[in-house]
Amino acid sequence: MKKKNGISKEHLLYIRKLKLETVIVWMLRIFLLIFLLGLWELLARTGVMDPFITSYPSEILVTIKELFAENNLLYHIGITLYETVLGFIIAAGLGYIIALMLWWSERARRVLEPYIVVLNSLPKIALGPVIIVWCGSGSKAIIFMAVLIGIIVAIITMLNGFLAADKNKIFLLRSMGANKFQILLKLIIPGSLPTFISMLKISVGMAWIGSIMGEYLVSRAGLGYLIVYGGQVFKLDLVMAATVVLCVLAALMYALVALLEKLIIKYKAD
Repeated sequence: MKKKNGISKEHLLYIRKLKLETVIVWMLRIFLLIFLLGLWELLARTGVMDPFITSYPSEILVTIKELFAENNLLYHIGITLYETVLGFIIAAGLGYIIALMLWWSERARRVLEPYIVVLNSLPKIALGPVIIVWCGSGSKAIIFMAVLIGIIVAIITMLNGFLAADKNKIFLLRSMGANKFQILLKLIIPGSLPTFISMLKISVGMAWIGSIMGEYLVSRAGLGYLIVYGGQVFKLDLVMAATVVLCVLAALMYALVALLEKLIIKYKAD
């Protein structure tokens, strides 16, 4: 069995196979996207679908270019990004800290768990008028909405990750004289890293939902505002253009979290 740079030929073939599979998957994704966009364009231009209701890709691109030319799009993107990113950071950070506190105190966890479940099932949009009264009709209300939607999910996800720690390892550390703080630092936090990454991925979606929902209610700027305004004046090209930009931004934010995951995995491997 010949080796190249300490790696066997079979292992190199396996790595090449994995890379080829990744390339094929990406090509199929791109092909599917092009096919769906082309089909959408064709059906709209041939009248099978009403272009006034559904719009179509080329018209959406024209609308995006017009928004860029008018210097409106970057302004609205900036407003929404600010609200979403800040809501994401606050919700994920507070959710992590509160989950740690609930893991630390079993009594507090048993007392608060029913309330957390109720808050998670509560339709947050119902609190919209109350949030507006509390925070006003600006970005504060939108950020508060994003935090409110994301923080409960972050708490539940991280708490489940902390509680899933290997009980035998905890018992072993205790038998060696480790206190609760040492168990937290040496086992619970490092062991919950995959759960933390999953929580961040979930929180990305929650932050976008919260910020756009907040913009639906109170905003005078942002992508959510463009969608609402476009619907009110029946400019559905504007609605679809803002939605497409929103999808791209959400995908990029998710990709950044996925990149963070790869960097962490690489760091742990080294």
